[in-house]
Amino acid sequence: MPAFAKRYIILTGIVALIGALLHIAIMIGGPDWYAFFGAPEGLVQMASAGNLRAPISCLIIAGILFVFAAYAFSAAGLIKRLPLLRMITGLIGTVLILRGLIFMPLILWKPGTLSGICDCRSIDTFVVVTSLLCFLMGIGYGLAAIFLNRAEARHATR
Repeated sequence: MPAFAKRYIILTGIVALIGALLHIAIMIGGPDWYAFFGAPEGLVQMASAGNLRAPISCLIIAGILFVFAAYAFSAAGLIKRLPLLRMITGLIGTVLILRGLIFMPLILWKPGTLSGICDCRSIDTFVVVTSLLCFLMGIGYGLAAIFLNRAEARHATR
């Protein structure tokens, strides 16, 4: 794997890890943190009322991001090889690239479509930043899948 790809994949894992830790911090920080980081108004109200859905949502997202980070670090060779590494990095990459590319046009086309996921009725800082992060992270996972595939193909011909 070329050095640039390995560094990009490691950076992708670091971003996923930071995202996971941020979601835990938001859960601990309470309703003001939920609101500041762009949670839907309904989720902010649930956090204010002490409803368990708000912290459970953060824990689920944090868990997913921890898994994403582990797969990036595994693809870069920093931790042991995880199961189905090439397939899962490819799947994560595809989902993140689509998320990065689809949210903004979807909001412009049908503003209420994503209201259940985020309070996204127009293009704002949250939508732009998260779309860009998802797209760039998706490229990292895509690189991982591509270079893992090449490595496996070289290994198979030996």
